Amino acid sequence: MNPTQQPDPVYDIVILGASGFTGKYVVREALKFLQTPSSPLKSLALAGRNSTRLTQSLEWAARPNPPPSSVAILTADTSDPDSLRRLCTQTKLILNCVGPFRIHGDPVVSACADSGCDYLDISGEPEFMERMEANYHERAEETGSLIVSACGFDSVPAELGLLFNSKQWDAPSVPNQIDAYLSLESDKKIAGNFGTYESAVLGVANAEKLKELRRSRPRKPRPSIHGPPAKGPTLENQKKIGLWALKLPSADAVVVRRTLTTLTEKPHGLPGINESPEQIQKREAFWSSIKPAHFGVKITSKSLFGIFRYVTLGVSLGLLSKFSFGRWLLLKFPSLFSLGWFQKKGPSEEEVESATFKMWFIGRGYSDVSLASEGNTKRDLEIITRISGPEIGYITTPITLVQCGLIILGQRESLVKGGVYTPGIVFGSTDIQKRLEENGISFEVISKIKTQG
Repeated sequence: MNPTQQPDPVYDIVILGASGFTGKYVVREALKFLQTPSSPLKSLALAGRNSTRLTQSLEWAARPNPPPSSVAILTADTSDPDSLRRLCTQTKLILNCVGPFRIHGDPVVSACADSGCDYLDISGEPEFMERMEANYHERAEETGSLIVSACGFDSVPAELGLLFNSKQWDAPSVPNQIDAYLSLESDKKIAGNFGTYESAVLGVANAEKLKELRRSRPRKPRPSIHGPPAKGPTLENQKKIGLWALKLPSADAVVVRRTLTTLTEKPHGLPGINESPEQIQKREAFWSSIKPAHFGVKITSKSLFGIFRYVTLGVSLGLLSKFSFGRWLLLKFPSLFSLGWFQKKGPSEEEVESATFKMWFIGRGYSDVSLASEGNTKRDLEIITRISGPEIGYITTPITLVQCGLIILGQRESLVKGGVYTPGIVFGSTDIQKRLEENGISFEVISKIKTQG
């Protein structure tokens, strides 16, 4: 928080939108760390429009224990700026779970940027994230408000996965391209989050606005990557991991590119408010070990029918999102257009508990940097890494969001004063990977082999 601000905030964290389907899982995850011995989370409040629903959410999240009486219930509404400003004076950090962020996010970010309150969210909406950076970065730098979107499954695993793979390329080797292959697995039906679906519909509908926004902004330096991007097929049978894979326009790819762009501007990462010499050395050593690469995301399936489902959804979004009646149809009948993948009521607790994910990162590059500088397009080294974890929307997302929040609470002096950033550049050099490993998300090196290009 801005040190000139009075009075001191009452709560370490406020979870905004805590009664939503994702919000209540975030509450459940946060309660695991409330007032535990080594946790910086000493006080917590839940905020939203309806105090009755917030209380029910707290009861659900706390079970089988009674809800802790120390957790406060606060009313706030994203359409009421005064309520948001009041919220910002009461807390050090807001975890925002109110989507779609394109509709509801701007007033919350604005209130945080003005007040100096820190802000994390679980948005996977590129246009919203880039607009927040354009509109509020300078103000947030001034007030000391650290604003980080995409702290859920979009896009923490992708960001940390790229960094983890990149670190395996010991000199003189360099990566050229690192592709993420996402596999969703369950012994029950895999059910998506309706909020994610709604955000995707609005994202396709507003794709032109994102292009306009980018055209209106000054060009940033591009990361220096060894060799051109490979023109891979849209659909491939990736034999190394035994899956069919389909190229995906992805928030993850956008967020990773923004992290690499910031790293190009600040090669040693973001200096903290008050780092020790050891912390500075650790941060600079971490970022100097990261080698940028072209990055893409592919969704995978064991069968071509699974790929057909993704194609059906993509075609439906592409054709119908462009006009209002089409959007109404998509949002009215999500199960029809996604072949049962998305439903308004969300998945059952059993479906959530039985789901897992694997995200493979296949890095291709050169065993020696001199091969790349000679203009050689034959890549001769391949490194495969993998991140695995529980269900993406309701278990992994709360884990990543809460761990990012705990780092802000416990290590604020070693983080950048303020501004609008991506999670990779803010948290990459912290102990975030170790924290995720302690909470059920694994990082593995699968193979490192010389190839024939």
